[in-house]
Formats: sequence, structure tokens, C-alpha cells
Amino acid sequence: MPSVQLLFGPMLIGVFFNMILYGILLVQMYTYYQLYKKDAPWIRFLVWYLFIIETANTAFDMFIMYEPLIIRYGSPDGTKFFPTLFASEPLVIVAVSTPIQLFFAWRIMKLTKSIWIPIAIALFGVVSLGGGIWTGVKITIVKLFARKPELHNPALVWFLSSCVADVLITGSLVYSLSKRRTGFVATDDAISRLIRMTVQTGMLTALFAVGDVVFFMTLPHTALNFLWDLALSKLYTNCLMSTLNARASLNEKAHSSSHGQRISTMNPRRQIETYESGHANPLGSPMYELDAQKSFSPASSYPPGDVEYGITVTKVVERMEDPRPSLHTQ
Repeated sequence: MPSVQLLFGPMLIGVFFNMILYGILLVQMYTYYQLYKKDAPWIRFLVWYLFIIETANTAFDMFIMYEPLIIRYGSPDGTKFFPTLFASEPLVIVAVSTPIQLFFAWRIMKLTKSIWIPIAIALFGVVSLGGGIWTGVKITIVKLFARKPELHNPALVWFLSSCVADVLITGSLVYSLSKRRTGFVATDDAISRLIRMTVQTGMLTALFAVGDVVFFMTLPHTALNFLWDLALSKLYTNCLMSTLNARASLNEKAHSSSHGQRISTMNPRRQIETYESGHANPLGSPMYELDAQKSFSPASSYPPGDVEYGITVTKVVERMEDPRPSLHTQ
């Protein structure tokens, strides 16, 4: 039997991380409902669902620590048995991670117009859901800390499948976004920021999942894996909310910079006719505009305010008229 420090110390620190991330999550959700009142109802429902689940998870985790440290303080049962609500942890994590993974699978399908990678992501997400449920049920059967190694098989199915889904999501989004550069410096900069955020958030959840399974498998008689485990659900939800909320700042940056963009005739992309009100350009020279590499017409598959793409592109064409009077007016 491990010492109390190795048993409850990592769990207590994991609960601290969980509660800190819950506070950050509340701010992100408040920001979302203030800024995105016109999002699809099912997306807003998903956010509400995650709020309810995460609130319950925070309460469960607090009681998971309260029971052995307060209720069972000084009793041998405190270090012998799993806390009563311990089985809720894997159930809550997969109840959060699987819908988020399915959401990103849907977004990737919309962005790439392909179903194969989204199907793979959805498959691994569902396998992860099954592994999490299996782990929760197994905990209620095992009950004893000494029998913790018996949870290895279901936990391995749960964490590895979730990790593969997270890596697929990150790689697919980075590849898809990198192909959508427009030729506008401001917009490309916004896309680069979105790619960096995708890598940072997606790989963070994958890193915590890997850390959880590695500590779980290599240190079976300690609770060090709960340094990662107890904060995992909050990481998934915060990553989703940061992606949703990033649209406002990215759109603002792209709009403010694109309206100040000046068009250079030294590097023209596309020549256009310059007839206005039936009169030719008095200088007789062609006008040029920067032609985006991708189409962003209303019929495009990347509409303004897109949940994942999040960038609206505006073309700006400046026309210069000859300040000298026209020859036919002299």
C-alpha cells in the first residue's frame, strides 16, 4: 500500500488544477454567450451541456477528496477503498471528450469536404467512450486501491483511442487551415495564429492523455496519474471554448488590417476594367486588385463567422483619379 502522500497528494493537486480550470471555463463561457448569440442552436446547446457536466465534475472531484481526507480520516478504509464517487471520473471525462471530438470531426468534414478522417476521428472517439464506461464500471467492481492494476486494460483502450483522436484532429485542422491562406498579409497572419492555437490546445489534451496512461501503467501502486487525469475534462472544454471565442479577435484583426491594405501595381494579381459611370479612367492605365487564392463568395463553403475558420475576408480596391482636368474640358 502506498503512502498517504503518494495516494492523496497527486489527487489533491489534480483537484486544484480542475478547480482553477473551472474558473477559467466560466469566464470563457460567459464571453461566448455575450459575443455569439447567433450561433447555431445545437452549438449553444453543446456549450450548455458542457457547462452542466463540468459543474457536476467539479462537485464530484471535491467530494472525492473530502471523503477520504475528512469523513474517513484516521480510518483504514480511507486508504483501502476508492472514494465512493471515484467511478464518476472516467464517465465524466468521456462524456465531455467524445462530444467535443465528434464536433471537431464535423468541422473537419465541412472544411475538407472529405469523410475519411472525420470517420476515423469519430470511430476513435466512440472507442474512447466505450473504454471510459468500461473503466468506470470496473472501478465499481474492483473497489480496492490494491487492485488498481486490474484497471489497466480498460484504461489503455480509453486513453490511447482518445489520444489518437486528438492527434488526428490537430493534424487535420493544421493541414486544412494552412491550405486556406488568402494572399492578404493580415488574414494570413490571423490564420497562422489560429494554427498555433490549434496545435497548442490539441496537443495539450493529447499530452495529458499520454501522461495519464504512462503514469497509470508504469506506477500502478501510486496515484501520480491523477495529476493529469483529474484536470483532463476541463482541458477538453477549455480548448473548445478558446477555439469558439477566438473568432472575434481574429475577425477584428483581419477586418481592421484588410481595410487599410493598399494595392500595389508593382505586383498585380488580376487586371480589371476601370469604367465608372460610362467614363474611362482619364489616365488610361489599368487598375489592379489583389485576387485571393481562395474564393470567399457567399456561396463559398467558408461563410463569414465560420465556427472553425473564423475569418472573413474583404477585398479592397483603391481607384486613383487624375487630379489634372480632363483634356476635353479645356
